[in-house]
Amino acid sequence: MIKNKTLMQTPLSIKEKMGYAAGDVASNFYWRIFDVFLFIFYTDIFGLSAAAVGTMMLVTRLIDAFTDPLMGAMADRTDTRYGKFRPYLLWGILPICAAGILTFTVPDFDESGKLLWAYGTYIFMMLAYTFINVPYGALLGVVTANTQERTTLTSFRFIGAFSGGTLVAYLTPELVSYFSEVFGAGNEVIGWQCTMGLYGFISAILFSITFFTTKERISPPKDQKTPIVQDIKDLLNNKPWLVLFSLALIIMLTITLRGSSGTFYFKYYAGREDLIGSFAMAYMLSLAFGAAATPLLTRYFDKTRLLQYLMLIVGLLSIVFYFVPKDNLFLMFSLQILIGLALGPKSPLVFSMYADTADYSQWRTGRRATAMIFSAAAFAQKLGGALAGGLMGWLLALMGYEANQIQSGDSMQSIVLLMTLIPGVFALIAVFIIRLYPLKNEQMLAVQNALNTKLRSEDVVC
Repeated sequence: MIKNKTLMQTPLSIKEKMGYAAGDVASNFYWRIFDVFLFIFYTDIFGLSAAAVGTMMLVTRLIDAFTDPLMGAMADRTDTRYGKFRPYLLWGILPICAAGILTFTVPDFDESGKLLWAYGTYIFMMLAYTFINVPYGALLGVVTANTQERTTLTSFRFIGAFSGGTLVAYLTPELVSYFSEVFGAGNEVIGWQCTMGLYGFISAILFSITFFTTKERISPPKDQKTPIVQDIKDLLNNKPWLVLFSLALIIMLTITLRGSSGTFYFKYYAGREDLIGSFAMAYMLSLAFGAAATPLLTRYFDKTRLLQYLMLIVGLLSIVFYFVPKDNLFLMFSLQILIGLALGPKSPLVFSMYADTADYSQWRTGRRATAMIFSAAAFAQKLGGALAGGLMGWLLALMGYEANQIQSGDSMQSIVLLMTLIPGVFALIAVFIIRLYPLKNEQMLAVQNALNTKLRSEDVVC
């Protein structure tokens, strides 16, 4: 049910847009850590082999990915005075803060004990992230029904995400080093624990801001009774969502491979470990600028066509990256910034399209399951991340990677491939998948007008 007759026309306030964006700033104090630093933490500090880390990331993220639809079903069936999704922003604060610290704790166990600890804490970390982030993502689908406002809101969201990611990428090495010296006498593990404690405190404030500044305006049709099995059937019969599911999986392979291998690339290939933070920061800033440009771009390009152009650029530039000499830092930074600018609009575009598929599903079936759609989207992303983690770990192990050692020629080549050609190929595959997406701007306007007309005729618009 849409609670406001003028919802299609009324713009959201800047306060609400910024408040919603604060939630993804908070989320990226964790997600960006997973993306950029976690793999190398497990190999070079925790002491696990690359193959063990790759297998662990595949197994744990697969487990976590399958919990996303369950979390979506639970959120869809939550009913409080504050809405379906907003309460989880407060309920999830303590679990995610505790999980962050425990994940970066290295116990005094033998190798098998450490591996079990890594599995347990990382599963806890991902479940805690799911508990708070799936409802946060679903909130986008119930704040407004205006497709352009959704694109603008997702742009704010991902400006926040990439801003938070920029801070994490640049400050994390500095904070770990600082806390290691001040509290750990040079012990990097102490530095990581203190850093995650600080990030947890900041994220708690930011999630609270999102809770207090946003409002849920769209709810399912009155008296809707939908079994979870029916929600899943609706998803599997929702062609636009199926296309986005496949697209999210492939794009996450591109993003995760480039993000996680970038630390290895600069530490071992470029030989400039001191530039890891700066390189990641330049990338995150370019992502933020790309996200900020999304509302302007969608005024002139259909979302589908725009996404095709952008992923084509990402694919071609990633392939060009393969030929950059190891001492040409300027070209490395330049290509990374251009790739970031092209990838920046991807997230606002795709997430606003997920919200559109929720409207499309309600138009076709008369039922709405917003959190299920967004949680299943998160499932695709995590599945892509799981496959990327497994691929990266196994390839590094196969090519003879040794932590904190001078790498062999094969090992070095694998690091370069993971940063350039392999994600480039996945980006080009994404171009062809996007062509299958059927909801153009004109079709979405017709769907939303039909929903509003139906609601008014049934006297359920209040």
